[in-house]
Amino acid sequence: MARSSIEQLTSFLKSVNGRAKKALSQNFLVDGNILRKILATADVQPGDWVLEIGPGFGALSEVLVSQGANVIALEKDPMFEESLSQLPIDIEITDACKYPLASLDDKGWKGKGRIVANLPYHITTPLLTKFFLECPHRWKTITVMIQDEVARRITANPGDKDYSSLTVFLRFFADVQYAFKVSPNCFYPKPSVSSAVVHMRVHEDFPLSGSEIDEFFALTRAAFGQRRKLLANSLKNLYPKDKVFQVLEHLGFSEKTRPETISLEEYLKIFRLLKDF
Repeated sequence: MARSSIEQLTSFLKSVNGRAKKALSQNFLVDGNILRKILATADVQPGDWVLEIGPGFGALSEVLVSQGANVIALEKDPMFEESLSQLPIDIEITDACKYPLASLDDKGWKGKGRIVANLPYHITTPLLTKFFLECPHRWKTITVMIQDEVARRITANPGDKDYSSLTVFLRFFADVQYAFKVSPNCFYPKPSVSSAVVHMRVHEDFPLSGSEIDEFFALTRAAFGQRRKLLANSLKNLYPKDKVFQVLEHLGFSEKTRPETISLEEYLKIFRLLKDF
């Protein structure tokens, strides 16, 4: 019987006198059809290296292995260590937010790999940030199940109410696509919100490099830090307001331009011109 079976999961929890821990965002996927859709979306091929975060009972790990992937799984809850060790995967009982991704080389990681994971809701943003800031060139694709509200936010377009600095950050590194929505009924226990799968195809090259990346994201964070304000006011602690006005005028923007209306490409132009000025 597959690990996506609710009977298998509840039997395991009973055998270890365990339960789903809300503090760790433990809502276990118990729908085989959704697992197959995740696998198809991720385009996992035999021999691929795959990093999985929070495997829990291992339902996703099991289908990744069946596809011929080399899986390295980071799980914080030691309750699952013995069960996961029955699968042909490399397991680390660790906090994924603190795990040094460069150490994947020590596990035999070869070339560019993929991330495929049902991310714990409470650490979604820190993990997505970590994947790209620590080792952006390591990934071919990142396919994650996250809270639907966050999925809508990171796939929003300029002018949408959900458009944010996280949207801009992720698009800097990857082509980000909303794949499909997942009902709470697909989990045990049922979460109080819907989930969604997002697929990111990581760019071969990025628009900036080195210290400029940090400077650029300092600008976008400041811009969205007070999104109801005009862009020039939001950036006043980083750049003189008159310079921001000059750049906006040069690019054909109004002085009343707001942060949520500007695309990644336009933010890059603003950043480069502010540096030149």
